Amino acid sequence: MRRFKWLALFIALAMIAAACGGDDSTDTTADGGGGGDLAGTEVSIFGAFTSVEASAVNSIIDQFYEAETGGTATYEGSDSFEEQIKIRVEGGSPPDIAIYPQPGSVVEQAEAGAAIALEDLGVDVSALEDIFGTYLVGLGEYNGKHYGIPTNVNTKGLIWYPLPEFTDEGYEVPETWDELIALSDQILADGKTPWCHGIGSDAATGWPATDFMESIMLNTAGAEKYDQWVTHELLFDSPEVKRAAELMGETVFPEGYTLGGAEQVPAIDFRDAPDPMFNDPPSCYLFRQASFITNFFPEGLTAGVDYGVFPFPAIDEGVSGALIAGELAAVFRDAPEVKAFIENFTSTEVQCAQGGFEGVQRISPNINVGADCYKDELTASQAQSITDALKAGGARFDASDLMPSAVGSGSFWTGMVDYMRGGPAALDQVLKDIDGSWPAS
Repeated sequence: MRRFKWLALFIALAMIAAACGGDDSTDTTADGGGGGDLAGTEVSIFGAFTSVEASAVNSIIDQFYEAETGGTATYEGSDSFEEQIKIRVEGGSPPDIAIYPQPGSVVEQAEAGAAIALEDLGVDVSALEDIFGTYLVGLGEYNGKHYGIPTNVNTKGLIWYPLPEFTDEGYEVPETWDELIALSDQILADGKTPWCHGIGSDAATGWPATDFMESIMLNTAGAEKYDQWVTHELLFDSPEVKRAAELMGETVFPEGYTLGGAEQVPAIDFRDAPDPMFNDPPSCYLFRQASFITNFFPEGLTAGVDYGVFPFPAIDEGVSGALIAGELAAVFRDAPEVKAFIENFTSTEVQCAQGGFEGVQRISPNINVGADCYKDELTASQAQSITDALKAGGARFDASDLMPSAVGSGSFWTGMVDYMRGGPAALDQVLKDIDGSWPAS
């Protein structure tokens, strides 16, 4: 992914309407994605995404799965998914399918014997690998079997800004980290607040900060050490990880840098955090978040008109990587209708259709889903860059989502809250505490 292509594209952004394309004949299993007559059957799906995204997915389910099979399927989303799914599984009443933002949690369910292997369900895993790639499908592998089905991906390393005001002030899009900090200093010197930050997310509070730190880690330590960090071969209390946290802090802790002050960052919901950028005049000029954040922007805003975005700036020469995230679906009930739902939901036709909703950014990991499936050029370009990075081997999944849940959706999240509230002086203890929470086996 070359920087000049990103910049040229973002400058030229324009919303376009497009018809859904792709090869509808592609299936995720050897015997196709039909399902037959499943009248009277029900499938329950539980996940973390809510609001317009959840409504779009239920609409797709109605249009494709229910219309084609006669069965009923319902997606339910919760802002407290990570907490609630544990309660449901441990209580003996899991959903038929759970869509996890954390692949590490899928592997844990496999280890516990709760999730059902795709091979045991009769799913052709080699066909899944042809469609989604071995890297993504392999994230849900345990003891030679596979337990996770990729359903959605997004790119994490993006920084958003209010385009008209940014341009009027004469600010320029930075290409390096040093230029990003220089821009922040310039905004501050102009009597304005450079950054909006918010890491609140109900029971999942803290994860937006882990994402920020992971983008820095990948672009400083490199992919090999990033992988070692994921498996705890490289400790949190290492120079590489500490440096990533300190660099993140450079955008948060300097006086006047953060709207509301760093100590308030954990109390600001990540979905609300970018709103001040769109005040008149803007209350902040920079906000880091993944591609899906536009789902929560105020209504009526247009990409390339009301807001712009630029890729994560280069930090160390010769080190680069694309940080991605997404969802893996795990199965908890072996039944024909559950298998039929998986085949239907991951097909090219259905994955393409998910890109056709206004205001919804669901990027398909299905490599057969073309750019013409997406409603706007920004989403289409992000989808293409993710596909390119996966093919080139330069993409890495969100580290916290791959770590054991006690860390990835536990101590790492809470550690970032402690870091925001305690400032730079708290960092050493935060990192030691996260290391101490890593499961023994």
